[in-house]
Amino acid sequence: MKTIVLLFILSLSFGSYAQNEKQEKDAKKMEYNKLNEFERYVILEKGTERPFTGKYSDYKENGTYVCKQCGAALYKSTDKFDSHCGWPSFDDEIDGAVNRTTDADGRRTEITCANCGGHLGHVFFGEGFTDKNTRHCVNSVSLDFIPANDDTKKGKQ
Repeated sequence: MKTIVLLFILSLSFGSYAQNEKQEKDAKKMEYNKLNEFERYVILEKGTERPFTGKYSDYKENGTYVCKQCGAALYKSTDKFDSHCGWPSFDDEIDGAVNRTTDADGRRTEITCANCGGHLGHVFFGEGFTDKNTRHCVNSVSLDFIPANDDTKKGKQ
């Protein structure tokens, strides 16, 4: 009987813990930036913007690229390069900022924001564009940009 009571108490505690975790995640989601319909399509539904249409495809400023949805720092402008593929390309990410998972088709590797899970694009290897031999092909609509002078003021670089 004591075992049953103990199990019941533990299940109540775990249920309360799980509910608190869900509430914390929901509260965090509410802090995300509001997305327009197209941004939701790309970031939440894993869509893709058309090549050569994105704001950051040929962008050359110094600073940090952050997640459009949550604002987490993802890429430094010093890691951006011209791949002429139609999307912003980076050969490195900020440590711990990007998750990599195999696409459902099993042929590509999807990249997502490690903080909020927002879809960024895909990463490719072995193309020879840079010494790092890596190309993060990112949708501009998944990004915002913080100029270097703003980064320095905020202590981000």
